[in-house]
Amino acid sequence: MKVALFATCLTDTFFPETARAVVRLLERLGCSVEFPLDQTCCGQMHFNTGYREHSKPLARKYTDVFGSYDYVVAPSGSCAGMVREVHPTLGESPPRTFELAEFLVDVLGVTDVGAWFPHRVTYHPTCHSLRMLGVGDKPLALLRAVKALDLVELPDATQCCGFGGTFAVKNAETSTAMLADKMRCVLDTGAEVVSAGDNSCLMHIGGGLSRLRTGVRPVHLAEILASTEEDPWLATR
Repeated sequence: MKVALFATCLTDTFFPETARAVVRLLERLGCSVEFPLDQTCCGQMHFNTGYREHSKPLARKYTDVFGSYDYVVAPSGSCAGMVREVHPTLGESPPRTFELAEFLVDVLGVTDVGAWFPHRVTYHPTCHSLRMLGVGDKPLALLRAVKALDLVELPDATQCCGFGGTFAVKNAETSTAMLADKMRCVLDTGAEVVSAGDNSCLMHIGGGLSRLRTGVRPVHLAEILASTEEDPWLATR
């Protein structure tokens, strides 16, 4: 199976460990993973800000770069949603692109990936993964199968964290209020770790939790699933 990793701009720039985790995980599950060096932005930021025409060349570039692969996997429901739902409206026929959790469950047919993560974890389902891709409870199924992981339900889980890309900049006060609600829910769980499938949301939530010195750390789903007893990686931090 020829799989390409679409790292996404934010992950590649700020959270490269997540991209490495995806590769480690997929290779452990028998996939041949490539990282096309010509990949760029999916155009979501441009499109959502009203620059539709500026997003078209980026959508075209995505098709050119990833068109030869059987599957494209992204550690972001937001960017995968942009490719699947918006690129066709820009005149493109994008290759089969999946958010990580749905690729594992729907394509590879696995929920137990052999992971080990001895921590109390709560999971925030991001808006695009829920409402655009319909990922549902697939990430939770994957987390429930992780050895030594104590998964605790997040109150009001489907409530937005307030990031929303440029929304957090243009509507800072509203975004901050939404973040406060989300952080309160995370802290109510008593979790050591808050996880999600999008680093953008984790950056927002984790930044707030860090400023309050809560000790709760944000960890992308891919990094949890990549950790094993033999290769603990983040699990022992």
